Amino acid sequence: MVTVIIPAAGQGKRMKTSSNKVFLPLVNMPVLLHSVLAFSACSEVNNLVVVVAIDEVEQVRTMLSSLRGIKAWQVVIGGSERQHSIANALKVVSKETEVVLVHDGARPLVTESCIQAVIKAARMHRAAVVAVAVKDTIKTVDADGWVTGTPERRTLWAIQTPQGFDAHLLQQAYEKARLEGYIGTDDASLVERLGIQVKIVPGSYDNLKITTPEDLTIAEALLIERKRELKGCAAESMVRVGMGYDVHKLVEGRKLILGGVEIPYIHGLEGHSDADVVLHAIKDALLGAAALGDIGKHFPDTDVQYKGASSILLLKRVGDILEEHGYAVNNIDATIVAERPKVAAYIPEMNHNIAAALRIDLGQVNVKATTTEGLGFAGKGEGIAAHAVASIFKR
Repeated sequence: MVTVIIPAAGQGKRMKTSSNKVFLPLVNMPVLLHSVLAFSACSEVNNLVVVVAIDEVEQVRTMLSSLRGIKAWQVVIGGSERQHSIANALKVVSKETEVVLVHDGARPLVTESCIQAVIKAARMHRAAVVAVAVKDTIKTVDADGWVTGTPERRTLWAIQTPQGFDAHLLQQAYEKARLEGYIGTDDASLVERLGIQVKIVPGSYDNLKITTPEDLTIAEALLIERKRELKGCAAESMVRVGMGYDVHKLVEGRKLILGGVEIPYIHGLEGHSDADVVLHAIKDALLGAAALGDIGKHFPDTDVQYKGASSILLLKRVGDILEEHGYAVNNIDATIVAERPKVAAYIPEMNHNIAAALRIDLGQVNVKATTTEGLGFAGKGEGIAAHAVASIFKR
């Protein structure tokens, strides 16, 4: 079991606001709720313990009650120091908890991948913290403002949250600190005093802590950009599906062409073009998936240039139209409905023709055939129908 403690009892004086900074709006939502939702989205997290000032308990309970789909939670009263607040939270952590994460309520940009990485590291090493390598040169300075040294930058990391620990280990570290009256700068510093090594988990510079008004502005810009990217990825990866259906009458004096294959038979299909019902259904399915109308719109039977036209050539044109709109074919599945002639022997060639026309792999095309057991126009040999389903995606 994984329990997350979210301390949010600080007043944030550097924000120059009279209210708790975690209640400030950030992209239409309080800062605190971004952190809560981030951990609720992680499948490995089981419980949340939010720590707030005594006069903010009911406010936070109301906020959390309004959120849908969040993990089991409870609100705990904080203390005069961050360390005291987390000590209060540890008192209510279930004995079944194996890993405890501690995360600042004022770090709203934490990602699910970061959370999962810390949990994994905490399980493996017992203690782990998110951190980023320091970019700037750091100087040590004395009380009078004189530089006393320049630490090797490659050994310096800026520590963030979440920090993850074996639950019993963290309890032990906090008890030792209490008994000795020690106040650390973070949870890891308490664990280090037990002689335990803490593993660094590389984090992100975006995982900033809201401390000043400028931080809030930066966080808003980052969140808006993140949402824009997610929408873009969703749109780009979206699979669209279309369906097509066509039917033509069997008549004398016409060639029977199905899937671009000429099939020997006493009758052929009547139509303005070559009346290939299979390809007509596939073209309609493809155009439908892209919301680009149907073959009647693109190849009207009132246009003489399409009289007797090869449906294979028109299928190639449909492929070009899709490409012009940024789409690629994912797969095609079609069914021929005909009592006779028997077409099973010709299906491999149909699949090949369709794949070649659309410049896709043979494995992306599947043509089948069935009968209606003598029922209806197809069963009586009066005509042939075809159904098709096609899926496409944005390139």
